[in-house]
Amino acid sequence: MKKTAFLLPFVFALALPLAAETYDTSGGPVKFEFKYQKGDSYRILSTVNEDVYVNMRLNHKAEIINRISTQVLSVNSDGSANHKSTFMTTEKAESAIGTGSFSWGEEYESIFDRDKLGKYTIGDQYFMPTVRDVPIFPDYPVKPGDTWSADGHEAHDLRQNFGLLTPYKVPFTAQYKYLGTVNREQKKVRQMSYAASSISKQSNNQVVSKNSTKLHVFQVKYSMYMETPRRDLSAIADPYADYPQTMMGFSNELVYWDAEKGAIDHYTEDFRILIETAYGRMYEFRGTAHAEVTDFIRTSTEDNIKDVQKQIKDLGLKNVNVKKSDKGLTLSIENIQFQPDSAILLESEKEKLQKIAGILDLFPDNDLLISGHTAKANNNVDPQLLSANRAHAVADYLISIGAREKNQVFTQGFGDTVPIASNSTELGREKNRRVEITIMDK
Repeated sequence: MKKTAFLLPFVFALALPLAAETYDTSGGPVKFEFKYQKGDSYRILSTVNEDVYVNMRLNHKAEIINRISTQVLSVNSDGSANHKSTFMTTEKAESAIGTGSFSWGEEYESIFDRDKLGKYTIGDQYFMPTVRDVPIFPDYPVKPGDTWSADGHEAHDLRQNFGLLTPYKVPFTAQYKYLGTVNREQKKVRQMSYAASSISKQSNNQVVSKNSTKLHVFQVKYSMYMETPRRDLSAIADPYADYPQTMMGFSNELVYWDAEKGAIDHYTEDFRILIETAYGRMYEFRGTAHAEVTDFIRTSTEDNIKDVQKQIKDLGLKNVNVKKSDKGLTLSIENIQFQPDSAILLESEKEKLQKIAGILDLFPDNDLLISGHTAKANNNVDPQLLSANRAHAVADYLISIGAREKNQVFTQGFGDTVPIASNSTELGREKNRRVEITIMDK
């Protein structure tokens, strides 16, 4: 059973020591606030590695990606803002070809307000985000070493396992400490082993970018414990259904804050959380999490589409088209060639993907969604499984040549359910037999 069936996004924690780090504590008092601007868009990508125990026995280990994309819809006169977020959670994909990519999971939308100190206002019809009111800043300046506390809560989605129709809310009081600042020099080096490196702005075989950012660091700790009152069994459809009796846990986080942007840069966490049911079953989740917050680079503009069309022509790519889609800019590779009824790429297609990787490198911070499609099947091959495996094969190859990190690549398989041409002709079947690579805006 997946942990995400119980606890969908990204924060749960355990009282383990965080990595040692040296902080500059010489700065004077600083007042911290979220700075919202209408139209701002950003993405949070968190990676969770956890062990899941059922009745004190290890059930499974999981690597989970939580991808949250958010847009600021409006900003009020008091500095608060209305947000619209899309949440997607997925565990490491398991397929017949041993993928290193992640399958695209179910999406959830939330609309909420958040004030400039971090406080949420959100309706019970929304199950995301799970952790709310972290961080909360005091309404006064703080200096390194200062501490404060603020209430928050976790809102868990227990619909699937316990039939709860609203979020299961567990309150806590978080303890904060301002530790000081760190200077983080970011250095990205991407090895460009593919043939299309010539389209990069650099002539050598690496892309290098550097910048130095002063980040303010806060430690956030909280423990939580809540018992559920005994249910009125006469008022529910199934009086014998199990339900969560007790939830408890502990979170220990480091939050890295960009004061210039007025936003979180990234955070790290150790966690542990336990659920005990009325019938005595115990579920335990423990592990670590890391999350990065990035601004979106809009890809699906008319200028970008024209530029990519020119790159496709200059690189001599056949059966490759570019279009604007609901998630970004999509490259459609039609009549992509695999070994018969398999997900094993032919060498000619690897060469094509090497060239396409050069185009993808023009948008290095945007995630990729790779979708597999088949023509109408006339044999015993499962088109849904085949399309999913072919999408994984393309994703794995792009990861292997350094086009993206594995946690930036997601896959979907559609089988023969989304044709773009008639399956009654060979030309139409060639068009339907395709893989689409979307450079995502959201």
